[in-house]
Amino acid sequence: MSSSLLEIVELANGDFVLQRAGGEGEPLVNIHFSEESRAYIAGAGIEVARVMIQAGIQAVAQLNEEQLQGAADESIDASERPKRLLH
Repeated sequence: MSSSLLEIVELANGDFVLQRAGGEGEPLVNIHFSEESRAYIAGAGIEVARVMIQAGIQAVAQLNEEQLQGAADESIDASERPKRLLH
């Protein structure tokens, strides 16, 4: 993804989109809350959408880091690799 500025916008139908600043091109992310969800978050939709997008970006960064680490680990003999514990 390019390093252009991004913005979160609430659409007329109440959905939120992550798009390039100025609205150029197709939205990168669409978030739709059900009526039940909208009632539960009580007007904090933009804040919830922002946190959801931020969590997604952090998850992708972590997955990319793990992939890079995995590629580096493949070059190390299996007996030299640190043991990992998954819960």
